[in-house]
Amino acid sequence: MSILNVFGKIGSKKPPVCSAVIVAAGLSQRCKGEDKLFSLLDNKPLLAFTIEAFEKSDFISEIIIVTRENKLEKISKLCKQNGYDKVAQILIGGETRTQSVINGVFAVSKKAKLIAIHDGARPCIETSLIDSTINAAAKFAAAAPAVKVSPTIKRIEGGVIVETVDRENLYEIQTPQIFREELIKAALTNVTKKSISVTDDCQAVEILGASVHIIEGSHSNIKVTNPIDLCFAETILKRGEL
Repeated sequence: MSILNVFGKIGSKKPPVCSAVIVAAGLSQRCKGEDKLFSLLDNKPLLAFTIEAFEKSDFISEIIIVTRENKLEKISKLCKQNGYDKVAQILIGGETRTQSVINGVFAVSKKAKLIAIHDGARPCIETSLIDSTINAAAKFAAAAPAVKVSPTIKRIEGGVIVETVDRENLYEIQTPQIFREELIKAALTNVTKKSISVTDDCQAVEILGASVHIIEGSHSNIKVTNPIDLCFAETILKRGEL
């Protein structure tokens, strides 16, 4: 991964057509049985905020939502009620996150030159950050937002600290992660064929030998994983910082 010293901004030339794949197929296991995607934040379902950020982007041509079968009807109703015109398909995901992403990626329009992959549980994503990441991906083929790691990081073995990790070059990678269409399809196909487990889509591209360029992310762009994260997300949204 290489870090951009000057973070990309949308220029005068419009980037290529970009399709967005929103991954919403998780089990919400760490939210104590509550379906976090439909948890109300400021009286609106969490997933609605995520979709709306991509709806507002002039550089997103379509949205594909990948979810679990038991959520298809509920998400379809949400999209119709709110008039999300860019939502082209709502698909069933796979057994793993990677398989769910593959289902979405291979369903995008043939016109798509870029594909953005985003966690459905990141409702505080700013449309401006989506656009900046698209711009970087158009230039470098692969891009993702990231924030520097600020806490002290320790490596533990057997319940004992064995090393304080140098955090100078450590970054927390966020989504959307955006790639040229042919690159992400090749990368995901490669890890699937080789049964390689990856924690995000950038890793699949790295394994293929390609570079992923990083732009400045946002500390507001949190992923809701635990119940307390719902409180943080609601605070961010109510403060109108997006």
